[in-house]
Amino acid sequence: MNKLLLLITTVPSAGLAKDIAKSLVERKLAACVSLQEVNSVYSWESRIEQNKEIELKIKSTPEKLNKIIEFLKESIVYEVPQLIFKLFDSEANYFNWVRESVN
Repeated sequence: MNKLLLLITTVPSAGLAKDIAKSLVERKLAACVSLQEVNSVYSWESRIEQNKEIELKIKSTPEKLNKIIEFLKESIVYEVPQLIFKLFDSEANYFNWVRESVN
């Protein structure tokens, strides 16, 4: 199977999201990063918080996972950043493009 990595995280601003996305692609850690504004509701320090955030959907290969997480932990300002990921099957042409983009 053609397994690709999808990692999702959030940051507080569009500027930071764009900087992180560009760095991930320039460093060949990701083939593509999609950005989207989201409204988040979450519990933090016994309070319910509501904030606008930018969600990053990072597309890469499973082999890049640890390096991506390391980079994000250094780049994201949150005390506990959202770092969730899963492997997905991919159509062959897209799979090949992602692999070529990160190698």
